[in-house]
Amino acid sequence: MDARTSRYHDVYAHWQRNPEVFWGEAAAAIDWYERPKKIFDRHAGIYGRWFTGGSCNTCYNAVDRHVAAGRGQQAALIYDSPVTNTVQSFTYGRLLSEVQLLGAMLRDFGVTKGDRVILYMPMVPEAVFGMLACARLGAIHSVVFGGFAAKELATRIDDAKPKVILSASCGLEGARVIPYKPLLDEAISLAQHKPATCLILQRPQCQAYLMEGRDHDWRKVWENAVNYAKTCECVPVAATDPLYILYTSGTTGIPKGVVRDNGGHMVALKWSMQNLYGVSPGEVWWSGSDVGWVVGHSYIVYAPLFHGCTSILYEGKPVGTPDAGAFWRVCSQHGVVALFTAPTAFRAIRKEDPDAKLLKQYDLSKFRTLFLAGERADPPTIQWAEEHLKVPVLDHWWQTETGWCIAGNPVGLGQLPVRYGSACVPMPGYAIDIVDEANKVQPANKIGSIVVKLPLPPGNFPTLWQQDDRFKESYLAEFPGYYKTADAGYKDDDGYVYVMSRTDDIINVAGHRLSTGGMEEVLAGHQDVAECAVLGIKDELKGEVPCGFIVLKAGVNRPHAEIEAEIVALVRDKIGPVAAFKLAITVARLPKTRSGKILRGTIKKIADGDVWQMPATIDDPAILDEIKGAMKEHGVG
Repeated sequence: MDARTSRYHDVYAHWQRNPEVFWGEAAAAIDWYERPKKIFDRHAGIYGRWFTGGSCNTCYNAVDRHVAAGRGQQAALIYDSPVTNTVQSFTYGRLLSEVQLLGAMLRDFGVTKGDRVILYMPMVPEAVFGMLACARLGAIHSVVFGGFAAKELATRIDDAKPKVILSASCGLEGARVIPYKPLLDEAISLAQHKPATCLILQRPQCQAYLMEGRDHDWRKVWENAVNYAKTCECVPVAATDPLYILYTSGTTGIPKGVVRDNGGHMVALKWSMQNLYGVSPGEVWWSGSDVGWVVGHSYIVYAPLFHGCTSILYEGKPVGTPDAGAFWRVCSQHGVVALFTAPTAFRAIRKEDPDAKLLKQYDLSKFRTLFLAGERADPPTIQWAEEHLKVPVLDHWWQTETGWCIAGNPVGLGQLPVRYGSACVPMPGYAIDIVDEANKVQPANKIGSIVVKLPLPPGNFPTLWQQDDRFKESYLAEFPGYYKTADAGYKDDDGYVYVMSRTDDIINVAGHRLSTGGMEEVLAGHQDVAECAVLGIKDELKGEVPCGFIVLKAGVNRPHAEIEAEIVALVRDKIGPVAAFKLAITVARLPKTRSGKILRGTIKKIADGDVWQMPATIDDPAILDEIKGAMKEHGVG
């Protein structure tokens, strides 16, 4: 892990000297119907467009070309579902057949190039087939996380205006069965736009009622397609045509539809698998996310398939399906070489099995790297994973909007030394600055807004779906010449990036700008704390004061007041009296989205007595009542 032996600095300098040559070389790893006329056209789009004039197909690059190259018998996708006790492997050849069939089914329902298809699906192979079938036809898919609230789904239906919706009778969240069809029916009744067709996958755990004329049984339509040997070929699309729309929640209530194009997306993701993640074609890769999130799009479905890897599709949890050894079982059983998941997953495993006793049951001899992203990886969690796994544990940072890593540790180019609390260094394509409110670049080690110089690299979003003005206003207006990440942090003297919090989470305590991320690092370092969240709550005298919420490790039986007092003293010692940290509240669990992000904004609104709404993505609404009760005991809210 010597920086001098890594090729990173040479590769990054090569990109800096001539970005078009760099990305042109990377584009040679993709199969094109017509090679791009320009690698980058600065006069196209809002900030320029990548690979203009190029013609390609994403599904061809993910599936067909591997079969044509003789890899048809290699496993492409392994579906592992402890909640249904199912393990199923799909070769590249079988995947091609499934995608050709589903593409033909969609085509028969009138789906053509440029049409939109919404997927409202659980973690089943058909969700992956659906995404690839849309790409095959040149249709634009929009995956909405399965079980999302009807009102939120309705806003996405109205914005995307899908011709067809692919869904299932239910999803399985641990032991819970969540019927999807009633939510889908309600969403369609609320929406102004009415899709012509819904294709419903009936799962044995819950049978859905099908509405005559609109709803069709997926399996029966599939059997008909098989009987008639239906198939479909790849439709060439422009590199700049949209591949998908992925919605993020908007502050106005109108969702923001992040657009991903075909060409740049393929080039960037293909490059990342070998150079960033250090994984070779034919190896088994696992991204422990959901296809409803950007990580699932990029690193369950597309990147590993572009690269010719075997990708794991896991329908389960890090704990409870059946225990905190679930991740180790999957890695051992399938020979996983690298895992990418959220820090939340490892905090949950650590809480349930603090001594990693369950790990000892499994052979992880093939496993060599753990990657974390999605939330800031606190150093105690990284150190715990390092100690027990005996492999590099690497934090990295990216966003729905970017589609792939902004800053990370490039294993494939030669791993750099780990610095706890840092996402490591910018990837080629990303020129990162730290700026103040006046857009003035800050010196090393000073916190500010993290911004990326335009143009954004391939794979990043060129705009929002039919909302160019909102794209400019939300991301480009505040810091001219830059993309606003809305994250705050700093770079150290060697250019390592430290993402401390969302800019909204920089709190102002009596005129001092303090990072909640820095305080969370201190809380997480306490020996009894499994996970934590720090946020600023209203204070008449100081404007805001920090409040810490802590979840204790399994088996800790000490009085909560004693632990809370120790934590207050710890922050005072590590950060100083300036933090004005006087309140720590012990809770049984923290409210999170289904992707594992802590709902800090909602907790803050409850604490401040502000009006709040139940978040559409919350994992378990009952947790908010628990939080309110704990706050009340401490005189908050």
